[in-house]
Amino acid sequence: MKKSIILVALLGFSSLAMADAYQKCVVCHGKAGEKAALGGKSKVIKDMNKADIVSSMKGYQAGTYGGAMKAMMVQHVKGLSEADINAIAEKIGK
Repeated sequence: MKKSIILVALLGFSSLAMADAYQKCVVCHGKAGEKAALGGKSKVIKDMNKADIVSSMKGYQAGTYGGAMKAMMVQHVKGLSEADINAIAEKIGK
């Protein structure tokens, strides 16, 4: 019973963490990834497939992806886990 309660709590916290991670995207890209952020300087991420979203976010983390505004994205993705990145890609990507 005790293990079940701990498992449910951990799952709840991981869901909250993903929700917080996704909220970082929503602020600039819109709830469904429909906006070109930074006044049109970024891609509309809802048009990207899941693999491209994952690849882009990992590239931002590594500093190997992005244009002139990549420093802003690096700050948003640097603390995301692989699970966060995959969950965001599942939510937004095609």
